[in-house]
Amino acid sequence: GQSIFSPLIMNNSNTSLPEITLKAVILGILLSVILAGANAYLGLFAGMTVSASIPAAVISMGVLRMFRRSNILENNIVQTAASAGESLAAGVIFTIPALVLLGYWQTFDYVEVAKIAAIGGVIGVLFTVPLRRALIIVAKLKYPEGIATAEVLKAGEEAKSGQSEESVGGIKIIGIAGLVGGVMKLCQQGFAMWHAEVAGAAVLTASRAGKPMFSSIFGLGTDLSPALISVGYIVGRNIGIVVVAGGLISWVVAIPIYSAINGFEGDALESAWTIWNTKIRYLGVGAMVVGGVWSLIKLFKPLIIGLKTSLEAIRQRKSGANLSRQEMDLPINYVGVGLLVLLIPVFLLYLGIIESAGIAALLTVVMMIFGFLFSAVASYMAGVVGSSNNPISGVTIATILFSSLLLLALLGSGSPVGAAGAIMVGAVVCCAAAIGGDNMQDLKTGHIVGATPWKQQVMQIIGTLSAAVVLGLVLDILHTAYTIGSPALSAPQATLMKSVAEGVFTGSLPWTFVYYGAVIAVIIILIDVRQEKAGSDFRVPVLAVAVGIYLPITLTVPIFIGGMINHLGKKARTSKGDNKKGLLLASGLITGEALMGILVAVPIFISNNKDWWPHFEGFELIGPVAFIAVIYWLYRSVSR
Repeated sequence: GQSIFSPLIMNNSNTSLPEITLKAVILGILLSVILAGANAYLGLFAGMTVSASIPAAVISMGVLRMFRRSNILENNIVQTAASAGESLAAGVIFTIPALVLLGYWQTFDYVEVAKIAAIGGVIGVLFTVPLRRALIIVAKLKYPEGIATAEVLKAGEEAKSGQSEESVGGIKIIGIAGLVGGVMKLCQQGFAMWHAEVAGAAVLTASRAGKPMFSSIFGLGTDLSPALISVGYIVGRNIGIVVVAGGLISWVVAIPIYSAINGFEGDALESAWTIWNTKIRYLGVGAMVVGGVWSLIKLFKPLIIGLKTSLEAIRQRKSGANLSRQEMDLPINYVGVGLLVLLIPVFLLYLGIIESAGIAALLTVVMMIFGFLFSAVASYMAGVVGSSNNPISGVTIATILFSSLLLLALLGSGSPVGAAGAIMVGAVVCCAAAIGGDNMQDLKTGHIVGATPWKQQVMQIIGTLSAAVVLGLVLDILHTAYTIGSPALSAPQATLMKSVAEGVFTGSLPWTFVYYGAVIAVIIILIDVRQEKAGSDFRVPVLAVAVGIYLPITLTVPIFIGGMINHLGKKARTSKGDNKKGLLLASGLITGEALMGILVAVPIFISNNKDWWPHFEGFELIGPVAFIAVIYWLYRSVSR
């Protein structure tokens, strides 16, 4: 049967249930803070983050059910605020740690982190207001995770009304999965019972007439993380294959060719990592720059439509027209005033680094232009490949590369603050882009369940500011416990941002590999255009391939495995069904592992003793066995 909200909301756009209530605001703020911390750890560890909308929706439904009056729109408001905090964490951890890695900061400055995060996040919310109509209404982009979140919310509402038992066990599923992910993380990270990954490399030697001609290194491996399996499950088969293809370009093609031509010394696996880290991953930089430009080109037409429809909405309001509640965004003139006001703190932020009013003003203009363009790109990409796989780091690299070249021309190669200034521009843009993509996904969910857009946009700002307050503390805790940039918490994106900015000023950036990466991106774009013209459902998004090129192969392999579990599980199901259980299980594994990563760090932070946790040796086999068990568990859960 129909759920109770269907006739009330879906068929009457001017009838509304309470949305922004006190309990929804409080719960939204709490979940924003918690999930921002969890995703900050996941991003620093894995180099990728995933949307918190589904776990937030499930937790919200479980908590609000305890109140006599609650509804689907309140649950939607809660997940909107919570996922805004999670996405802001991505913008922060992809860039700000680079300031410590550069040596510009010795520790994380709490106030500065909060300022950067808050300014960038609010700018991201405002930038995406005119995009809602363009991308959701006009372009009709899918926003796969937005649709999945809406389905979870609808199932919860049906269960509450007694019309469906399907979602009653949602909290239980996510709780059990969270416990499994957390225990595995505790055993691996806290008790050091097994290594985080299984990897190996082989040397293949070609010879003629008994004399060796050259030797090549081939490396492969996988991280033993349930969270990465879950990331792959959420983004699906297509993206899983494309991401691992990028990894194979690096590890099965580029590294063997480079090692054959230039040789190597020492252990094969260590040499492979060194070659990848210093040379090959810059293929990904070139690919991301070209991919970002291509995304802008594809986005130009819907962007113009979005701006026109937003201005038309203002004219309709002034003429007294009765606009549908579900079509009411924050007024575009208020958005413009807000952006103008935010120019002041952005200018002061850059003035504090560069100490030149003229250059700080120029950087402010650059940030606003890139911030808008790349928030639009991120919003578009979230609609195509999902928020979890939205490669905002690609557009951030393009921003940092441009800003570095601009500051190099203005300040010279000897400037002690040039690289830090470029990182700071990239940080604000990255926060804006991260928020932009996630917000559009939430607005898609709201569009399906009948929410009021401007109320969601207000909650996005509240969730953003809540997370901004705590992210500096989270970074400080994790840095004290693990040392950001170390093998335990490698922060792959921040390390790459630092390498790009520093490389421009020192002249050490391997431009040849950047150019090769750009060529690879052009080839991938041509392949994807052909797939599009052929009407194929298997697409090759260039930014997803670029992510795979510069991520370690050990991270892309489990993502691929998760994507294939999604695909094979669907094929194995004998009856028509959906993958809600799989989404909840995957979300639980991610949330549990990420939260345990922070909990393991807390006593180390308080005691300032990296050996606080006792270590147990001799359990190395348990890690791979548990990893395989999680794969089987997830497959069995979604194939029945």
